[in-house]
Amino acid sequence: MKSATIQLETLTCPSCMLKIESALKGLSGVDQDTVKIMFNSSKVKLDFDEDKISIDQIEDSIKRLGYEVVKSRVK
Repeated sequence: MKSATIQLETLTCPSCMLKIESALKGLSGVDQDTVKIMFNSSKVKLDFDEDKISIDQIEDSIKRLGYEVVKSRVK
C-alpha cells in the first residue's frame, strides 16, 4: 500500500468534497477507509494499492469531476 497526499485547487463548498470523496471511494485499488478530504486545506489523503491503480489514474478521476490537481506526493 502507498499513501498519497493530493493538493487540489481551493475547494469552495462542502458538496465538492463529498463528490470527490464518493468518486475516490468507488475506485478499485483505493482503500475506502483511508479516503480523507480536508476542506480547509483542499487536500486529499488516501492509501492505494499500486498494483491495481496508479496515482495518475486517481488524479484523472478528480480532474474528470472538474477539480484541478495542483500536486501529489506518494510515499
